[in-house]
Amino acid sequence: MTLFAVLFEDDQQNAAAIRKEYLPRHFAFLEANAASIRTAGPLSREGDAFAGGLWLVEVETAAAVDRLVKEDPFWAAGLRKSVKVFRWNQVFAEGALL
Repeated sequence: MTLFAVLFEDDQQNAAAIRKEYLPRHFAFLEANAASIRTAGPLSREGDAFAGGLWLVEVETAAAVDRLVKEDPFWAAGLRKSVKVFRWNQVFAEGALL
């Protein structure tokens, strides 16, 4: 398995309304895909509303990451302005080198 960092930037037009309507479905999606999406959460700038999101995903291929991104209700609703996917090699955790 390969670890990927997935960085989302949100389209701010109608973002609040989309989040409000689709958040329960987004959370259900994350829970249903917990075996692959290891951690997830929103990104914001100091004092600003949500600016995007970050996932750490463990799957076989970048194509599998792309499928997850496109299955997310936030993607289908048009919340996401852009997505960047990077392979990620964890070398440090909980105060220790791995």
